[in-house]
Amino acid sequence: EVQLQASGGGLVQTGGYLRLSCAYSGFTDDNFAIGWFRQAPGKDREGVSCISSDGDTSSSDSVKGRFTISRDNGKNSAYLQMNSLKPEDTGVYYCMARSPAHDDYWGQGTQVTVSS
Repeated sequence: EVQLQASGGGLVQTGGYLRLSCAYSGFTDDNFAIGWFRQAPGKDREGVSCISSDGDTSSSDSVKGRFTISRDNGKNSAYLQMNSLKPEDTGVYYCMARSPAHDDYWGQGTQVTVSS
């Protein structure tokens, strides 16, 4: 059974930083992409950053230059380093894994709150 668990959220001030972690298990190999998504109160869930099985990354324009996604297959983990946080970054952050067959697996969210 595939499982993902996000952690590392918290309350920070504007300009601060957080590092989110996503621990995953149940995959038979590392051939899957990982994405971070977030959902602010009253808004739809949006994609933040993703990383392919080969390590190629992409991020939304709203976080480009501030957030960095990475993965460590040896530790079965992915990370989202978030710097220069803004109040509009507030939301519940989720990690998701996508198999080559486009099966999506979601972890529970972790709350990030950025105070002004």
